[in-house]
Amino acid sequence: MAFFIASSPHAHSRRSTPTLMKLLALCALPGLIAQTLFFGWGTIIQLAFAIVAAVLLEGAVMLVRKRPPMMALRDYSAVVTAWLLAVAIPPYSPWWIIVIGLIFAIVIAKHLYGGIGQNLFNPAMVAYVVLLISFPVQMTSWNAPVALQSIDVSFSDAFNLIFTGFDNEGMSLYQIRSGIDGITMATPLDAVKTGLHTGLTLPEVLSQPQFNGFAGIGWMWVNLAYLLGGLLMIKLRVTNWHIPVGMLSGLVVASTLGMLIMPGEVASPAFHLLSGATMLGAFFIATDPVSASTTVKGRLIFGAMIGVLVYIIRSWGGFPDGVAFAVLLTNMCVPLIDHYTKPRTYGHEK
Repeated sequence: MAFFIASSPHAHSRRSTPTLMKLLALCALPGLIAQTLFFGWGTIIQLAFAIVAAVLLEGAVMLVRKRPPMMALRDYSAVVTAWLLAVAIPPYSPWWIIVIGLIFAIVIAKHLYGGIGQNLFNPAMVAYVVLLISFPVQMTSWNAPVALQSIDVSFSDAFNLIFTGFDNEGMSLYQIRSGIDGITMATPLDAVKTGLHTGLTLPEVLSQPQFNGFAGIGWMWVNLAYLLGGLLMIKLRVTNWHIPVGMLSGLVVASTLGMLIMPGEVASPAFHLLSGATMLGAFFIATDPVSASTTVKGRLIFGAMIGVLVYIIRSWGGFPDGVAFAVLLTNMCVPLIDHYTKPRTYGHEK
């Protein structure tokens, strides 16, 4: 009988990798639904297109590597990568953004390192960072929540915006984002950073319409939806609690210290927890079993480092949200973290 060695991720259960990937997608549904409700049909369209593109790319790469395509397609890892990238980009980004991102995620960040279980970095976050640096305009063109939009965008409008750049009436994305008043609306994280750097106080920034006095219309509920999905993941033992708790604790501690040292100049811990990609990052991105730390203590340290880096990048970095950069930077530290946190071998003398 041949001895079969499976690649990571290794889970302490009888569940296979495809089962875990499908459960992860199921737990991400509340967040996907919330994003669609608050930001329009673009997210659903991007997701469907991304899954098709990811499956085709995965199959093509396996053929180039002279391996059976179904061997890779059956584990659903390409679908999860496509899912994470699709929900991380603005809903009405042009179609080629997804294609370029998935090429970097699947071809370079995944298969160039040997395929699933061999990648050093989270493939979806590699793609996101490459896109953000290369195409900053397209990657920061978030539309206002549906409640604040002066122009209704139907499903067909969203489809045309993604694949042609114009809606059914011939309006561009910039015109739709500007609305009838001609003023584009920044995301809450971007508005806070810009407002504080221009001399506004935090209460003045939070008085803008997209905040509704707190973490932002839509963004707060999207984060709560991903929190619900993340807790379900832990309940179903799709992932463990160490990395999410470490990341959220690191973010809370760092933002609390910042608020105590610089009162009125930085956002509150609650704002950071419920803005941007915090909960998506904590439960669905940082917990990638391949690129994250593998020890219990290491996972807590790994998560805490991500949380602190997210706060630093959000407060003083050049980008509004720092989840992707924080995850990739901490991925680099995983070998060192695992080396110093690995449990002592049974029977080893001190």
